[in-house]
Amino acid sequence: MDFDAIVVGSGITGGWAAKELTEAGLKVLMIERGRTIRHQIDYDTETKAPWDMPFRGRGDTERYLRDYPVQMLNRQFNEFTEGHFVNDAENPYTTAEGTDFTWFRSYQLGGRSLTWGRQSYRWSDYDFGANLRDGHGTDWPIRYADLAPWYDKVEDFIGVSGAHEGLAQLPDGHFQPPMALNVVEQHVREAIRARWPERCLTIGRTANLTEAKPDEGRTACQYRSICARGCSFGAYFSTQSSTLPAAQRTGRLTLVTDAAVSGLDFDPATRRVTAVRYMVSGQQHRATARLVFLNAGAFNSVHILLNSASEATPNGLANSSGVLGTHIMDHANTLSAVALMPGFEGHTTFGNRPNGVILARYRNMDRMDGDGHTRGYSFQGGALQGTWTAGKREAGIGLDYKQKLRHPGAWRMVLVGFADCVPRARNRLTLDRSRNDAAGLPLLHVEFAFGREEQAALTQAKRDADEMLTAAGGRVIMGFDQPGPGGTAIHEMGGARMGHDPATSVLNRWSQAHDAPNLFVTDGAQMSSSACQNPSLTYMALTARACAAAVGQLREGRI
Repeated sequence: MDFDAIVVGSGITGGWAAKELTEAGLKVLMIERGRTIRHQIDYDTETKAPWDMPFRGRGDTERYLRDYPVQMLNRQFNEFTEGHFVNDAENPYTTAEGTDFTWFRSYQLGGRSLTWGRQSYRWSDYDFGANLRDGHGTDWPIRYADLAPWYDKVEDFIGVSGAHEGLAQLPDGHFQPPMALNVVEQHVREAIRARWPERCLTIGRTANLTEAKPDEGRTACQYRSICARGCSFGAYFSTQSSTLPAAQRTGRLTLVTDAAVSGLDFDPATRRVTAVRYMVSGQQHRATARLVFLNAGAFNSVHILLNSASEATPNGLANSSGVLGTHIMDHANTLSAVALMPGFEGHTTFGNRPNGVILARYRNMDRMDGDGHTRGYSFQGGALQGTWTAGKREAGIGLDYKQKLRHPGAWRMVLVGFADCVPRARNRLTLDRSRNDAAGLPLLHVEFAFGREEQAALTQAKRDADEMLTAAGGRVIMGFDQPGPGGTAIHEMGGARMGHDPATSVLNRWSQAHDAPNLFVTDGAQMSSSACQNPSLTYMALTARACAAAVGQLREGRI
């Protein structure tokens, strides 16, 4: 064998797999599709000001429309960060008729760990038990107790700041000190709690350090809120700042970048994956290992499995169930309400807090109280003041106009609804073999639509948001109940789901393929449901848990 283990992908979960496997004593190859980005060295625009950029930070719109028509819709995408996103012209995908899906991608060392929103929430048994409770999808083969110690491990290592609230639906974790709510957020929190004691608005739980981790060379957050450029302080969790250095310190990691994985080789006699095939500069390479971890991102990992079809596995690798590629999900989200918040004109904030608030789920928990839906929704957002940029939309000239723009504007409170996405067989990924991407691989074909459950949830979320902000003294000026396109939440998941039964699922309770015991899929592809809170912390906890299981089975000779 060339290696003990191969990890495909270097993002949030790939970095964790590399760290855990190398620290367990395994010789590991990590394969990354994109370019190398070195921590502190290759964050080229991190400290640049708008006037240092050719288009003052806004970028070349004509070029973006040509080369980045999807990625430019990402709120983190701009002239400073464009190098952390894929070129859509070189990396197309196709969609079914009626499908509107924005697939945001980052092909580089660190993947989307450089651009993610860092919101880090535990799931509860309301989430892991949802499919069994209402009959959608397939039952998770794990519950919260199975994952709790792994949540602890991940939070302790990456650093998550947050406030303890004692909520069953949003379990507390091992937190660094929380960032502070601003004066309007604190007011809204208190007003909501007074009227609805079961509803809790709290500061976001974010993978931004509020206390330094000097042993790891990571400094506390500087409140710049330019995280997606890359952070030389290491103040937010990324592969570069955290898991990759840990793996490299072992001396057991080999890293290959600019390498697109084309497929996995499978031996039907032993039921094992025998090699990973990848291309570098047009040349085909092949590496062998006793373990393979797919961490390329939910859709890319499914793409690799589908493209690994062989005579023995004609419908794709690990697909004896026929469900590979099905039941994909993304949170249905929309701007539920924006309200003007009078009475706080004498207050302002300093710095740029890279965090918002979350209003935890309160529907369909111990009793079903949803109007036409069986799952939950939560809100994220926050309170903010207008700045001098409001002048771009106002007429004015001269000294008085400039002086006006020196002062903060009105306060607004924003609540964005995130609704649980029901797993459906019709939402699926297949291969479009009529076209190839820049790496010569068939394009991924996406078929996706939200349904009545998500629509009903967002309709009720809009009503609730309006009612809560009005009760807090706000004047609601806008709100929506229609979900954005699929992919808008950037929480795509599913396609290689976990389950009890090999006949209806791809992976077992250890994120291990039923059909190939030395294959583990520990990114978002493994998810059997979506919950209504961000999934990245759960991906990382599942990855750490799967690595321990894999190493144990390897040492016992079962793999």
